[in-house]
Amino acid sequence: MWFWLAGAIVAEVTGTVALRFSEGFSRLLPSLIVVLGYGIAFYSLSRALAGGMPIGVAYGVWAAVGVALIAIIGAVFLKEPLTWVQIGGIVLVIAGVLALELGRTPHAA
Repeated sequence: MWFWLAGAIVAEVTGTVALRFSEGFSRLLPSLIVVLGYGIAFYSLSRALAGGMPIGVAYGVWAAVGVALIAIIGAVFLKEPLTWVQIGGIVLVIAGVLALELGRTPHAA
């Protein structure tokens, strides 16, 4: 399950970065990477869910890690500003996902 979720995150982040370079889908290669990235992301997420991962946890982890990675990539590689308030927001999103995961009721074996 976690393998598929990690793949979904990597594919979604790749697609989102390519979206930045697609210039409104006017550039072919970045546009193809966007479509392929999101397609692989949703397929991988569906495999994680089919493997029994709860949807709230899967989507929460996917969103939180994706947001954090995109913000870091934007700041480090694309020279986009990242304020302390934004960093605090990312920390809160990650904390919320941790609360979802830690608050799960264990399944009876």
